[in-house]
Amino acid sequence: MSTSPSATTSARSAAAVEAVRGPGRRGALGPVGLVLAGGVSVQFGGALAVMLMPRAGALGVVALRLLVAAVVLLVVCRPRLRGHSRADWGTVVVFGVTMAAMNGLFYQAVARIPLGPAVTLEVLGPLALSVLASRRAINLVWAGLALAGVFLLGGGGFGDLDPMGVAFALGAGAMWAAYIVFSARTGRRFPQADGLALAMGVGALLFLPLGIAESGMKLADPVTLGLGAAVALLSSVLPYTLELLALRRLPASTFAILMSLEPAIAATAGFLLLDQALSAMEAAAIALVIAASMGAVRTQVGRGRAAVPEA
Repeated sequence: MSTSPSATTSARSAAAVEAVRGPGRRGALGPVGLVLAGGVSVQFGGALAVMLMPRAGALGVVALRLLVAAVVLLVVCRPRLRGHSRADWGTVVVFGVTMAAMNGLFYQAVARIPLGPAVTLEVLGPLALSVLASRRAINLVWAGLALAGVFLLGGGGFGDLDPMGVAFALGAGAMWAAYIVFSARTGRRFPQADGLALAMGVGALLFLPLGIAESGMKLADPVTLGLGAAVALLSSVLPYTLELLALRRLPASTFAILMSLEPAIAATAGFLLLDQALSAMEAAAIALVIAASMGAVRTQVGRGRAAVPEA
């Protein structure tokens, strides 16, 4: 039942994360680090996306993000197109549609309401998933604690926000929950990041006409393309790859609670990079969300077995 010495010494690499199958603490915490790194990357990408919207529009930003990410992943992964079942392709297509919808709805939200409340509302989708997917009563406690922190971070209410922006953010949250489910399924059906590359291609094909219709030739501007490429790398390529790898080792319920860290990361990034001071309520909210995430991880470590069973 113990982790082998060779696996332990190489645990810093992604290959070792996949290789470690025992219940050791390091094997359980590796995927958590991947999720956290992905969250930090997303926040930097989100800041760039907000800067890019006046140049390309919300739909144009999504189109650039998906297109550049698809090209990068397809070139790097060079996924095999033959030898997959109809169920495999169905999973990839649904995953791609989910990613496109999640991105499109979220950027429509941040075009109408501030980034912080949008992320806070969006994360309610993964939190709901954590409650529905959990099979242990203690995870309901962690989900409730995280939910309290999320609402506290939102100032206790969202009544002053644009209703359409709120609706788009909640829709993005629902798609985020679906993304978690189908990312895990895709990771089990395809090696490495092949499934992600194919799904990203599906999402890009679906969204490119919408981006062109809104922004036209503005998308071909060199500065716009450069910023769009940066958004794609920070908000899609890196975090989606890290999350796909993490979901091979973490159950959906634990992963979904970890997603509640997104508003906390966004608030911290605003304080460090934008000199936005945190109020006492916001600091308390961050503490609640972090406590919930740490509790979920400790619960997972204490289970004494691999998070995802062998296929």
